[in-house]
Amino acid sequence: MSVRLTVAQALVRFLAAQHTERDGVRQRLVTATWGIFGHGNVAGIGQALVEHADLMPYHQGRNEQAMVHAAVGYARQSRRLRIHAVTTSIGPGATNLVTGAALATVNRLPVLLLPGDTFATRPADPVLQQLEVPYAGEVSVNDCLRPVSRYFDRVTRPEALIPAALAAVRVLTDPAETGAVTLALPQDVQAEAYDWPEEFLAERIWTVRRPRPDPAELDAAVHALRAAERPLVIAGGGVRHSGAEDALRTFAERAGVPVATTQAGKGVLPYDHPCEVGGIGHTGTATANELARGSDLIIGVGTRHSDFTTASGTLFRPETRLLNLNITAFDAHKQSARTLVADAREALTALTEALDGHPRDTGRWQAAKADWQRRTDAAYAADSDDARPTQAQVLGALDTLVTGDDILINAAGSLPGDLHKLWRTRSSDQYHVEYGYSCMGYEIPAALGVALAAPGRPVWALVGDGTYLMNPTEIVTAVQEALPIKLVILDNHGYASIGGLSEAVGAERYGTDYRFRDPDGRFTGPPLPLDLAANAASLGMRVLRARTVRDLREALADARRASVPTCVYVETETADSVSGAPPAQAWWDVPVAETSTRPSAVKAREEYDRHVTARRRHL
Repeated sequence: MSVRLTVAQALVRFLAAQHTERDGVRQRLVTATWGIFGHGNVAGIGQALVEHADLMPYHQGRNEQAMVHAAVGYARQSRRLRIHAVTTSIGPGATNLVTGAALATVNRLPVLLLPGDTFATRPADPVLQQLEVPYAGEVSVNDCLRPVSRYFDRVTRPEALIPAALAAVRVLTDPAETGAVTLALPQDVQAEAYDWPEEFLAERIWTVRRPRPDPAELDAAVHALRAAERPLVIAGGGVRHSGAEDALRTFAERAGVPVATTQAGKGVLPYDHPCEVGGIGHTGTATANELARGSDLIIGVGTRHSDFTTASGTLFRPETRLLNLNITAFDAHKQSARTLVADAREALTALTEALDGHPRDTGRWQAAKADWQRRTDAAYAADSDDARPTQAQVLGALDTLVTGDDILINAAGSLPGDLHKLWRTRSSDQYHVEYGYSCMGYEIPAALGVALAAPGRPVWALVGDGTYLMNPTEIVTAVQEALPIKLVILDNHGYASIGGLSEAVGAERYGTDYRFRDPDGRFTGPPLPLDLAANAASLGMRVLRARTVRDLREALADARRASVPTCVYVETETADSVSGAPPAQAWWDVPVAETSTRPSAVKAREEYDRHVTARRRHL
């Protein structure tokens, strides 16, 4: 039997019938589609979404990149078991997807992209928004999505949708392969009818597998653990994706191993668990970094060992050995580590059982951890309730309000560093910092996706003024969808994070402040007269202005209770451009000019040469 539908109608029907199943729990895979319509998709996917509105919920976005961010936020909050699709027209709508797709793939998070494409039948050449490539007639702007997609296909005939759609869902549901998936849909093919087999449109269940460790790799890992005197776990986002928090807790407690966390892994143990020692690397805590420097075995669980995590290859001693537990062999082999390729929960459970105890003293880091908490308290504390708060004091005020239900979202600027060092995470999914791509403009749209995935929970998007100006448009969507997200804008009149880095590398904060030009043409004049609170209000948000620490506490409490999208706007204290958090506890490699006539750059190069000698490769 067959059903006559257009390609777009069949695709919507197909997506609505796909489900994931893990640990016996079945969920619908694609629960909604985000879309902005143009001539490349309005008569195809657009018409199909109208016709099948009962099967596929639709969300109206304002910016194509932001729609992908919203979908990524939803997928992460759903532990990669539920996703959103995103449809755009051909042309700028399609190319606007590239940044969001890169973010999804870098972070190993699934999102389905359905950009329109130029005509497959080429009735006119060129058509509106067609990129002409003299050496390849089949290339369109959608080919920009190839390097940032885990799977890419262009459906140039109706019957080609069947293998393309099945391959797309296979990648989306594969925990080792997932990321952005692109199905480019020529606008004429979208509207073409075909007789579809009922089997293609029938309900299909995709088992999200949990591969167990290879016995030989497991034996080697157990041997390494038994031989280690000072092991340290570095937990990454893979722990969360796997739902392996309980397995990690059991392993750490029975083996007596401290657990440091990456940005993606922060929260897999609550901050007050005895084995939790804080963030690792350049934005990490002194406690975790000192343990890493003294460790003889680093156990990476679901992490890629990025440069921030390893302090650009300077954090571990030459004799330190690495063991990586990862579901992806590509990531497990990072740093030339001994590998245990498996699902994080299965690998940790197997290690715990094989070790059969082997406890160590968990008290050796407690004093250092307590000292870091005192430093956090000091950074959070304000001398006066009437003073303008520092950025750290904004976090401190929020810290007094939240429970494990609250979810914090951030991605870029100086906030990720302060949050990684200072934030006291109370639940496994409270801390949502996108630092794989660290994309400015991620926070507000991601908050929409998280709010859709976790209805009823307070969702906070924390942004600096630079990030806010990159992408505030989805405030309109929050208002339209009645999603009561809480937006906190911290205004320090420029790119504070890069300004500090610029100063550190001898570039003297050039081009990082939001200021008028002075008579010499430099950006050292008065601050620009921006009113970001008024801008947020103009987009439909309820806005609360906080001028002092006291105002801030009241505004945050009001925002948390609010049932409508609410913004708290605060100008932070920026004396000496200090956020109020402790400085970096480990190095980060940003090359400095080898020769310069400016003393600041010469001095910065001397400091760089001193640090770079500690960099090493683990072979």
